[in-house]
Amino acid sequence: MSDTSEPISIDVVLVGAGFGGLCAAIKLREAGRSVLILEKGQDVGGTWRDNTYPGAACDVQSHLYSFSFAPKTDWSRRYAGWEEILAYIRGVVDQFNLRPVIRLGQEVIGATFDASAARWTVTTRQGLRVTARYVVLATGPLHVPAIPNLPGLDQFQGKVFHSARWDHDYDLTGKDVVSIGTGGSAIQYVPEIAPIVHKLTVFQRSAAWVIPRDNREYSAAKKRLYAAVPLARAAHRSALYWRNESRGLVMFAPGVARAAQKLATRFIRMQVKDPAVAARLTPDYTLGCKRVLISNVYFPVFNRPNVELVTDGIREIRAHSIVSSAGVERPCDCLILGTGFVVDPRIYMKGFEVVGLGGRRLADDWKNAPEAYFGVTVAGYPNLFQLVGPNTGLGHNSIVFMIEAQVHYLVRLMALIDARHADYATVRADAQRAFNDDLQANLKGTVWETGCASWYRTAEGRNISLWPWSTWRYWLRMRTPDAAAYDFGKGTRA
Repeated sequence: MSDTSEPISIDVVLVGAGFGGLCAAIKLREAGRSVLILEKGQDVGGTWRDNTYPGAACDVQSHLYSFSFAPKTDWSRRYAGWEEILAYIRGVVDQFNLRPVIRLGQEVIGATFDASAARWTVTTRQGLRVTARYVVLATGPLHVPAIPNLPGLDQFQGKVFHSARWDHDYDLTGKDVVSIGTGGSAIQYVPEIAPIVHKLTVFQRSAAWVIPRDNREYSAAKKRLYAAVPLARAAHRSALYWRNESRGLVMFAPGVARAAQKLATRFIRMQVKDPAVAARLTPDYTLGCKRVLISNVYFPVFNRPNVELVTDGIREIRAHSIVSSAGVERPCDCLILGTGFVVDPRIYMKGFEVVGLGGRRLADDWKNAPEAYFGVTVAGYPNLFQLVGPNTGLGHNSIVFMIEAQVHYLVRLMALIDARHADYATVRADAQRAFNDDLQANLKGTVWETGCASWYRTAEGRNISLWPWSTWRYWLRMRTPDAAAYDFGKGTRA
């Protein structure tokens, strides 16, 4: 049902109720701001609401993949599954009493800035209108499934679903199943479904580097210690952070990465019995160029007699089968798309028009490539903030750490606007350009630029996803906004 009532007026409107939106809402309310969260889904949780496939878990340790200000002392294991993470997120919502400021089932389709009023008007597909002084985009880059264009897919008579839209009502037992993709989702659900299906065919376009996962359970004694001695839990979290940060050596120094991949290659050969299959599961690019995955159970799946690895392309999908580029036809009852997400905001934000100063459109400004200032603000769009924006993703540590740094920054920038008796601030175009020139220059020597094609980069070859330095360096630079990088303005209409 559409909501066509008068516009809601609020200080800050946030788009998305995942880790980013919830963190921002908590900290903004602590700073005395009134907030409203608009969430297109029917529950909070973002990616952890959507990704419920068998084996879904985080690849960052539980005590680090959580808010520093809302610790959970009784995580069950080193790497939590989706159920436990979603329960944590819901618990945070209740702990900070966020339910009253969340509107579920509201898909934002537009945001327009009125310079005279110094206000944004945000509209949703359901007819809701909100006017706000500030807008925080916390939509995240992993929420729109990437659906491959496969010839004949629309003619398939069996079951089809994407891993992020897993159909739990469909029983895979005894079925001939084809899984397309070998990324972060597939390496988790493939080992889970292999024992129950009749035949599992895994189509691999490119092999993934997979390293071991230390997924030990936390003992009851450890849980009691972390609950009774907060300093012990904080020390454990800190140790996890610095251990992950050390992985940056692989990302920032290709020579170190090539040395490390010798161990990763040995891991494959130890876990896969057939040398020919092991060879096909070994990537031909430098470790870290694409996302490094972690699992102890993925490679052994290919020792099972009912699992086949196919590295040929896909010629076509037929009513009850799939045909490889080599002309081999394989029966298929169920087709699972483990094909990841659309991560380029030029694509996943197509249905969301953002209009800034002078009628400029974000889609036009980002036509060549998305960019922002520290991933948070964009020239020409006053009082608009992004969380996990361009070039603030990570290949080695916790994105929650980055989110907290960004939220701290936007809270401080809002305070700076008030201190200057301004209505809004917009980052200067020259500051944004200098920042991005420096960022792209520093990406040149990283492992991500060693020649592979990955979702980190646009079709044109520009890395729009990753931060090329240490996360502690990002944290330091986000402590205090540089006022000289911004123009401050006032509306002409009260």
